[in-house]
Amino acid sequence: MIGSHAGGEDTARDMFGPHRGGPTVLRIILGSQLRRLREQRQITCEEAGAAIRGSHSKISRMELGRVRFRRRDVADLLTLYGVDDESDKAAMLTLADRANAPGWWHSYSDILPAWFEVYIGLEEAASRIRAYEVQFVPGLLQTEDYARAVTLLGHPTAPGHEVERRVGLRMRRQSLLQSDDPPHLWAVVDEAVLRRPLGGVQAMRRQLRHLLEMTELPNVTLQMVPFALGGHAAAGGPFSILRFAERDLPDVVYLEQLTSALYLDKREDVDHYHVVMERLCIDAEPASKIRDTLNRILKEM
Repeated sequence: MIGSHAGGEDTARDMFGPHRGGPTVLRIILGSQLRRLREQRQITCEEAGAAIRGSHSKISRMELGRVRFRRRDVADLLTLYGVDDESDKAAMLTLADRANAPGWWHSYSDILPAWFEVYIGLEEAASRIRAYEVQFVPGLLQTEDYARAVTLLGHPTAPGHEVERRVGLRMRRQSLLQSDDPPHLWAVVDEAVLRRPLGGVQAMRRQLRHLLEMTELPNVTLQMVPFALGGHAAAGGPFSILRFAERDLPDVVYLEQLTSALYLDKREDVDHYHVVMERLCIDAEPASKIRDTLNRILKEM
């Protein structure tokens, strides 16, 4: 029974509670439950893979929540892991069904790579998002004009309708910050981000004024790392750290590359990035000064 392996009947019932982030988070939660059951029975990934006519790598992807779950696979794994209670099985299978439901971003699948679809789901689920940017204003804080300029940099030959679809996706993501239960976004940006007139001077002025508005929100914190600092802890480039309210979800570090992304959730990796982020926040100008800084840069443009 799950009661003897993963926290009892309360654990099974907890799966039916509301979860932010939709199917992405549900897949991670279900994968975590399956991994816990497998490890407690001392069953290897190879043995589990054979039970569902798959491989150890498929089990690994399932346990990380990176793939959709076949109901038959989940049922066979639960049998292998000794989950005999029918109500516990039903709870897990219902969770599998819910984890396979499409998120709102599914309607953008024509422009959305699979590696970024994962991030949107995690972003929706996060209770705290900490980000460091060296080149662009964080996506959740961009204006339409600025987002359009960023999109054209990455997709210079894309037709106009595709560019607008990509901008629309970014604007849709931003509703998260003013939702009923918004995450706390704490962004640290290099001074170059605020001074580079992406999209032109007027577009950048509108972007800076938008940042002034967004920093009035209680759940948005913005800091700037000044040029005068010289080198700093995040010499490796931009990254984000996402934290979740659900106890089954570890912090995740997101590292975006040109055509893919890395998701780090090993404790030692996450701890390293937390240390770097803390040093950045110490080295950056205090958040209390950001409005004065934005106004000063606006006057200088």
